Amino acid sequence: MTALLKNVTNCIWYAFDSLQNNDVVHKSKLKVLTANIGTLLDLYGVEKGLDHFRSSQELTFDEFKYYLQHEVFSSLPKTVTLPIIREYEKKISEVCWLVCRKRLLFRDKSVFGDDSVFKLFRIFCLLADLVQDADDTNRYVVVLHPSEAGIVAEQLVHCLGLRWDAADWEALGSSIGHFKWAAFLAVLEAKYCCDQQLHNLALIEAVDEIYDVFIEDIIKKGYLLKRGYLLPTMREYWCVLQPCALTYYKSSSQKEQCGRIVIDEYCSVEASAGDGKIQRFQLITPDRTFEFGTQDHKSRLQWISSLRQATAVSGGAEGYQRRARAGRRGAGARREKEARETKARLQHEVRARLAAEAQAQELAELCEQDNKKLEELRNAQIELEKLLQEETQAKRDEEIVRALQARVLAEEWERREELERLQEEQNRMLEEERMKRKQFEILQAEKEAQYKEAAQRLRDLEDEKQRLDAELKAAQEKISKTELTAHALHVQLRDLSPALRNGERARRAVSFVPTTKSSSDTLIDIKAIRHSKVIDNNENV
Repeated sequence: MTALLKNVTNCIWYAFDSLQNNDVVHKSKLKVLTANIGTLLDLYGVEKGLDHFRSSQELTFDEFKYYLQHEVFSSLPKTVTLPIIREYEKKISEVCWLVCRKRLLFRDKSVFGDDSVFKLFRIFCLLADLVQDADDTNRYVVVLHPSEAGIVAEQLVHCLGLRWDAADWEALGSSIGHFKWAAFLAVLEAKYCCDQQLHNLALIEAVDEIYDVFIEDIIKKGYLLKRGYLLPTMREYWCVLQPCALTYYKSSSQKEQCGRIVIDEYCSVEASAGDGKIQRFQLITPDRTFEFGTQDHKSRLQWISSLRQATAVSGGAEGYQRRARAGRRGAGARREKEARETKARLQHEVRARLAAEAQAQELAELCEQDNKKLEELRNAQIELEKLLQEETQAKRDEEIVRALQARVLAEEWERREELERLQEEQNRMLEEERMKRKQFEILQAEKEAQYKEAAQRLRDLEDEKQRLDAELKAAQEKISKTELTAHALHVQLRDLSPALRNGERARRAVSFVPTTKSSSDTLIDIKAIRHSKVIDNNENV
């Protein structure tokens, strides 16, 4: 029964993890767990072989799993029906849960009840994978892929009547990555079930609903009208559809089972004509044909689709959800493989494109270099032609310049001759100027001598002037004294003699005394003489 061990490996690992110490568990603890598992499988004494298994008193999980596979589960029959396998899985999960429930139920704030947490634990173990720990390769860890966790969360949200946000879950799954049990339970409780308006009964019913879907493989359940075998009347039953059977009960409590119809790949479903009120369809099995009915056309289509799905997945020893999970994993693996191949092709195409771009860039660079060289050659050709034209023009200009130089040279000779003639004339004029300068110097020397002589004469005249001024001043003083004396005599004569006599005597006295007018004239004549002498001296200078 390798399939049964494979189905319960995750639950057994959680029990082993709760008992381990440094990745190993003592045989005494494992014997108790093995005895309980054997009792559930109607196998007794299977734990005694642990004493002789391995020489050490402690076992790793791989060793313990090897023992269970070869000493316990190998004792079961090879062909076991799917309901019996489900029953075994449920019992083994309950035993493992009793071992690890204390550690798995611990959290700060609980929302789900213990029974609901156990059902979520079974769903988690059903969909999760046992992988090696990335930090420690000798240790295992059970993780749930974000896509599988999203399926469970979406089913729970729909059962609670809430709105599912796929984009929000994508962001959450990308941030968390693979879910461990604690993270999975915390996300369900904190993100989707923390609303105070949700009643505990609603949470329990929602968990039961997804438990029926994932663990019990219930495809659909609801009320159907079934026609009796003996009495052709339509009676209402609560029907539960699974891949292997359609079970119908008296009520939704599912306590009183009224019948069970086995479904396999040989069954078929067909719609039949209704009477207007009841929409009928038939389930055809190899033994007999069953007739069912619904109240509306939509419900009939849903039941027909679900029954056809059940007949399609009825074969095999594994449950429907396990096969669906394997199919999703296979599709996911194929998608991942295709994604890797696509990524590899894209990388190859990118590398090829980059190589082509690099080659094109090299060719473009070479072309650009060739264009540059061609342009340089064209520029060089144009430059050479320009230089050739310039050289030709230069030769022409050179000939013109040579002609001009010859003419200029002739003119230069003429100018030179003219300059020589002018130079000779200039020398002659310089010589004449030199002679004139000598004569001027001689004349200047004579003038200087005359100037000195005139200056000496002027000094003599100044001295003469001062002497004459002094004589003039003395003469003026004598004249003043004489006039005073004459006036005094005139007054005396006028007083002493009669008028006539006075007149005659006065005329005689006046004739001998100089008058004021004659004295003034004498002064003017003296000044004129002095002024004329000074002017003569200046002219001589």
